[in-house]
Amino acid sequence: MAARADAPRYTLLQGDMLDVLEGITDLSIDMIFADPPYNLSNDGFTCKGGRMVSVNKGEWDRSAGPEADFEFHRMWIAACHRKLKPGGTIWISGTYHSIYQCGFALQMGGWHVLNDISWFKPNASPSLSCRMFTASHESLIWARTSKKDKHVFNYKDMKHSHYHMGDVLKKEDKQMRSVWSIPLTKKSEKRHGKHPTQKPESLLERVVLSSTNPGDIILDPFCGSGTTGAVAVRHGRRFIGIDMDEAFLEGIARPRIEDALSEREANNNEDAAGDLLESLRLEVEMAKRG
Repeated sequence: MAARADAPRYTLLQGDMLDVLEGITDLSIDMIFADPPYNLSNDGFTCKGGRMVSVNKGEWDRSAGPEADFEFHRMWIAACHRKLKPGGTIWISGTYHSIYQCGFALQMGGWHVLNDISWFKPNASPSLSCRMFTASHESLIWARTSKKDKHVFNYKDMKHSHYHMGDVLKKEDKQMRSVWSIPLTKKSEKRHGKHPTQKPESLLERVVLSSTNPGDIILDPFCGSGTTGAVAVRHGRRFIGIDMDEAFLEGIARPRIEDALSEREANNNEDAAGDLLESLRLEVEMAKRG
């Protein structure tokens, strides 16, 4: 296992997720976002960019059978539970290929499920077979460590923030519901390279801002292209990302997170400059009055 500790704001760890988790302190994590293998690589085809392409993502995404798949989900979810602080929460994304197994593993593991979110994709790819409904959503399960623990939920931020401007289902200054309309990942978010299961930053922004506070530690055990990390550091959270593939970690995730850090620093500098100008303006006004 290769471990790389960078600036205090984030750490990327390369290796098998179960092995790497053993080196992370128990009860130290505030929130986990996990996008585990969906196990849908079955040599079939889908439509992407108007072209027929294989659904295969890699050997890591092939099903080993329902029993073995469930045991994998049960093991990594249990390992994550040990790392969360009391009241810490986990988000798990998936499709029908995997999400029910993850939900059952959460129930069997003593978690308390808070919500299941439907991420509606308004620009989802069409169905090629025309023999079933077009798959146009994924599910996210949000759960906390146990029923008795208290969790973070930034209710007012979700109710009053800008989300209604890009989500036709979100009404301004109304409660955020459990169906989110968010388009697929933007091309600009793939400028450092493509990952076959990359999530849009706008999806992770809701996850991060709804269930964590500035300074919290967020863990992504299937880091991939680093979307969770980029969003986390951009909003002042700390991040730990784990992935087996060093090419994804170093070639995509790290540069994306570094870009987000630079963006945050630039914004902070602009804010500081604006504060200074405002302070000088007030001093001039007071001098005129004097």
